[in-house]
Amino acid sequence: MNRTKLLIRTLIFFVAGIALLMPVLGVSKGKTMYAEQVAVLMYHHIYNEDESSGTITTDLFEEQLVYLRERGYTFISLQQFLAFMEGAAVPDNAVLVTFDDGYESVYANAYPILTRMGIPAANFIITNKHDNPREHTPTFMTPDEIRTMTTAKPGIISAQCHTEGMHDNPDAPFMVTRLPTPDGGKETEEQYRQRIVSDTRACIQRLTPLGPEKVNTLAYPYGVYDKISSELLREAGIEYAFTIVPEMATRSVNKMQIPRINAGSPHISPEVLHQTIRRRIETVIR
Repeated sequence: MNRTKLLIRTLIFFVAGIALLMPVLGVSKGKTMYAEQVAVLMYHHIYNEDESSGTITTDLFEEQLVYLRERGYTFISLQQFLAFMEGAAVPDNAVLVTFDDGYESVYANAYPILTRMGIPAANFIITNKHDNPREHTPTFMTPDEIRTMTTAKPGIISAQCHTEGMHDNPDAPFMVTRLPTPDGGKETEEQYRQRIVSDTRACIQRLTPLGPEKVNTLAYPYGVYDKISSELLREAGIEYAFTIVPEMATRSVNKMQIPRINAGSPHISPEVLHQTIRRRIETVIR
């Protein structure tokens, strides 16, 4: 009788253990977790010494990428993503890696990992930092470093806009704020519109010589935008814009309001990132 009870108890624990493993077993390589949508990941600073909510170590960055690949995710380029937004096919479990700001750490620390693993990425660059890239903290990439990445294997590493000079004040984001004028007043609507358009065109103009791809994509500084600013970006030549809304990107989203999932926090382990993506998966009607 005791032997029977022991056998039953053993079977119960075995079944419980299998149940706990099912979420992992169910996402092995080759398993389709989602289709016709993309998890766009957002990073900023990849550095081992600095600490901030937007900084992760090189080890954590690589661990995240390895973990996702082992579980069947497929990394795509920005150009593949934009083609998807226009109706082209995209691999199941698609992921797009993006970086904001244009820190030197992306070139020095992330780029070697991406190259070794064959993973594409998009960099959203603040172009007025090019005047003195090493005088800032953290330091920024030089134009030559950006060109090295974009031309090594064209179409793999992209350089796109994070504005020319509208990334200076998170408390009053330049993209939507009517700034003070020298006479103590505030910009008129016409002055505001001219500033947004001219800044965007300046960013496009600076980045265009640094890579083979068309510069037509932007990430909003601090994720802040409104209807007017989006319209002005389009007037200046931007066709796609990324937010920081943590959702999956589908073809049905507004091309000027593309969501991204934050992956660049030191508290986001590979397992947490994987589960975060899975929670955001949308049902897409074929």
